[in-house]
Amino acid sequence: MSKFVPIRQWLLDSIDTGALCPGDAVPSENQLAERFGVSRMTARRALTELVDSGVLERRQGQGTFVAELKAQSALLSIRSIAIEINERGHQHQARVLSLKVLSCPADLAKLLGIATGAEVGFSRILHFENSAPVQLEERFVNLALAPDYLAQDFAAHTPHDYLSAVAPIAAAHHWVEAVAADLAQAGLLDVAEHSPLLKLTRLTASRQGAVSLARLYHPSHYRLGGQLPMTLGDF
Repeated sequence: MSKFVPIRQWLLDSIDTGALCPGDAVPSENQLAERFGVSRMTARRALTELVDSGVLERRQGQGTFVAELKAQSALLSIRSIAIEINERGHQHQARVLSLKVLSCPADLAKLLGIATGAEVGFSRILHFENSAPVQLEERFVNLALAPDYLAQDFAAHTPHDYLSAVAPIAAAHHWVEAVAADLAQAGLLDVAEHSPLLKLTRLTASRQGAVSLARLYHPSHYRLGGQLPMTLGDF
């Protein structure tokens, strides 16, 4: 684990528990370096990553403060994470971890409206905002509606971009929950094992049927919000 991670997690935990509230000043780089026994540069990286992700804000000549709560990612407006990150003036990058065919289990087959055991496309992609991992995306895709899914270069464009082009979204369902990071997720998202993650499960459908089910895992400081003006029916 990177040396700055315990500092970042301590700050996030302090915010989550109310020990630090929006508008409160956070300890300086020197104070954090002394508290955690690390270099000032390490402490600066922890603060910078939280500033970049919108959790903290720097005020010229005053220091670093807890930012006011605001949505970082749209919960119900279905948009590409790359667009959201670019609109914040930051750089999006993606690392494709897995791209393959799977045999569809019964519970997933029911949601996608396909036969149990049918082939589905599966992708696992880690999204970065600047250098910080902000989303682990696991997506199951109905290949009958997106037959070329596994041939795409998802380091160049997102699954959302491709699916929106070949099977435009007509409806969506969302489930949001807090989960504990397992060892693999913790390593990828650069957080401590068992740290809280925000999990968004998103089922999307075109007019031809259910297209994909995505499980999106975010570090706990990543905030979601928004509205989606569409009428939902049963898939």
